[in-house]
Amino acid sequence: MITRDQAWELLISKMQNQNLRRHCLSVEAVMRALGQHFEASAEKWGIVGLLHDGDYEFTKDDPGNHAKLMANWIRELGETDPELLEGIESHGWFHQGKLPQTQMQWSLFCCDELTGLIVACALVLPSKRLSDLSVQSVLKKFPQKSFAAGAKREDIAMCEEKLGIKLIDFVQISLSAMQSIAPNIGL
Repeated sequence: MITRDQAWELLISKMQNQNLRRHCLSVEAVMRALGQHFEASAEKWGIVGLLHDGDYEFTKDDPGNHAKLMANWIRELGETDPELLEGIESHGWFHQGKLPQTQMQWSLFCCDELTGLIVACALVLPSKRLSDLSVQSVLKKFPQKSFAAGAKREDIAMCEEKLGIKLIDFVQISLSAMQSIAPNIGL
């Protein structure tokens, strides 16, 4: 399996936008936490989270190839782990109408949108710090469709059905993970 350092080097070589990099770091942290929660490989889950949007700047106008391109770049590095490769590729499956299949894939699907909502919740605080954000604040904003309108609440809420994690607990896991890397994501 590629190392986290190799994954990071690949990401920064392919992604120039600082905010997109921060998003990838956020998803990585949450995926690591979810990997630990499910007693799976936190390292592998983290790499999937880190690289899930790594080809976005190349595929933003070609969504059918989103995540496929990143998986191909990793294959070129010698990666053969099907769980890791399919975990990344699953991020683009919704463009083909295919749903996630595994716990890892559903975790990525659900947490991707939640990281954006959490960032938006932090940015409206006077301090703009994740350390000052509470689960209750995120849950208060959750039903407000006009707030962070791009964050698909229905995808986040699938954590209950597909992962067996109550929304409040899913927000807690995700927020704690993001708080643990707050300096790396500017929050």
